[in-house]
Amino acid sequence: MDEFARLNLIGTSLPFLAALARIKKYAACDATVLIEGETGTGKELAARAIHYLSPRRDLPFIGLNCGALPDNLVESELFGHLRGAFTDAKEARAGLVAQAKGGTLFLDEVEAISPRTQIALLRFLQDKEYRPIGGTPVKNANVRILASSNADLKDMVRRGSFRMDLLYRLDVLSLHLPPLRDRIGDSVLLAEVFVERLNQQSDGAPKVLHRDAPRVLREHSWPGNVRELENLIQREFVLAKGAVIELPDIAPVTRRVDDVSSGTEPFSVAKARAVAQFERAYVAALLERTNGNLSMAARVARKDRSDIGRLVRKHGFDRARFLRGREAS
Repeated sequence: MDEFARLNLIGTSLPFLAALARIKKYAACDATVLIEGETGTGKELAARAIHYLSPRRDLPFIGLNCGALPDNLVESELFGHLRGAFTDAKEARAGLVAQAKGGTLFLDEVEAISPRTQIALLRFLQDKEYRPIGGTPVKNANVRILASSNADLKDMVRRGSFRMDLLYRLDVLSLHLPPLRDRIGDSVLLAEVFVERLNQQSDGAPKVLHRDAPRVLREHSWPGNVRELENLIQREFVLAKGAVIELPDIAPVTRRVDDVSSGTEPFSVAKARAVAQFERAYVAALLERTNGNLSMAARVARKDRSDIGRLVRKHGFDRARFLRGREAS
């Protein structure tokens, strides 16, 4: 457990311990791993753990967020390019495959890549050979591939938006990270760990969680998972007026949809309330994930930017709360 704690994978629930056991097994081999789970469950942490517990640990770990790059730049980022290969290619540049030589290449949000890039990635995975854009010599890559997705790739295959043969190449070994709501007891443990870390980073007097905090933490459904919990603890740590950190009663806002009605109200009323609660929980998690960036949020949700903006306004979200050192767009 200590080796995982050093890698920021912390928990004692059975579903989480089962995932850690798989990580340890996967680290001992060199096969491609597909890591699946909701946003905020720690997919990148799991990928780093697989790398740093593997024989490749002393070589590079290179990550690419496939959802954060325009489609026309993904291949260039992966395979590099020669000078003059396209309009903005003013100098040659090595791609991430070359930078990860001997180590691990992590493809985050792999569900976001376009059909064209899917073909290029498939060819690369078949024989680990690639060409920089504008180049002719074929290069060989000694790199392990890890990929992550918070979408159901099998469903995307059924809908025709993701290649079945690419899924088979990525899903050699599977790892599912459980959502925080299914990790009984871990929300309280993680909150205490986050408070301890913040105390170590702070120059002020140590702070502790209010005695009612475990109830609040257990009752919340955590649509944003561990990331949402960490953000909450950091925010309330900073805002605490004294040595005791009081958590707001957040559970009623994001109760699970199956808990929203006792059957004593009209169907239409219960449905409208359930939809509103789902929308609010979903948009909150989406804004947390994308740091309040509406354009990125629209890409992740596969909705028009105007639709996401309408939901943000409808539920009264202040995007400034989600910004981290960048302007929203």
